[in-house]
Amino acid sequence: MQAEGASQLRAEGLRVCYGGPDVLSGLTAVIPAGQITAVVGPNASGKTTLLRALARLLRPNEGAVYLNGADIARQPTRAVAVQLGLLPQSPRAPDGLSVEQLVRRGRYPHQRLFSPWSARDSEAVNEALELTGLGDVRQRGVDELSGGQRQRAWIAMALAQDTPLLLLDEPTTYLDIAHQVEMLDLLERLHRDQGRTIVMVLHDLNHACRYASHLLALANGEIRAAGPPSQVVTAALIEQVFEVRVSVIACPVSGAPLCIPHSHASRQRSPAG
Repeated sequence: MQAEGASQLRAEGLRVCYGGPDVLSGLTAVIPAGQITAVVGPNASGKTTLLRALARLLRPNEGAVYLNGADIARQPTRAVAVQLGLLPQSPRAPDGLSVEQLVRRGRYPHQRLFSPWSARDSEAVNEALELTGLGDVRQRGVDELSGGQRQRAWIAMALAQDTPLLLLDEPTTYLDIAHQVEMLDLLERLHRDQGRTIVMVLHDLNHACRYASHLLALANGEIRAAGPPSQVVTAALIEQVFEVRVSVIACPVSGAPLCIPHSHASRQRSPAG
């Protein structure tokens, strides 16, 4: 799966509302093919709504999303599903479903009427389970897992779908710091080795800077900045978007921008203090 063959995804003039004020207000964004894009912003800034619109889970009130140059709303469901995989926020599995059964659901878009299961399907499921460290619990019920294991099971299902474009809404939720780094390292490898285009909503701005090559910074349903972390992440932008003062330095490990929040006490202290 090479970068030059990666899916192209873009949004043009998206306006989305749920019966009240706009959640997205005329938003236009291009997802760079073959890159990792992180969507960042404060709570209620429209990050999840944008991801749901990109994945065709909701229809915008105005504007459109284009996948490979065509309106995604007009494309057959199966055609979209073999190009674009999604890990939604806080997904729920039916009671009694095993880990393996959940991951196998990622292969449904690849099934055909007269060949419901193939060797490639089995290979994709096994590979996804091993990549997420769930091979030993594949027969356990999803509802028996810890929160972190459950999150990895859903990620495994998205990986088994084997799409060139992968959208993940807060993929590190419920994971401790070790598993957060492990999961983000895995996504980075998928991007590097297989050329997958990855879009993920992240709350941790430093993780976003470390792992993404492209950032979309949202506030109040609008994109306030877009581009490489080194160009986007400044103290002024973070204060504007997140309403918190930070110092931005180069990470001593990766060289990516590293945000260090100022404490409330230091913000309230006079210059002479």
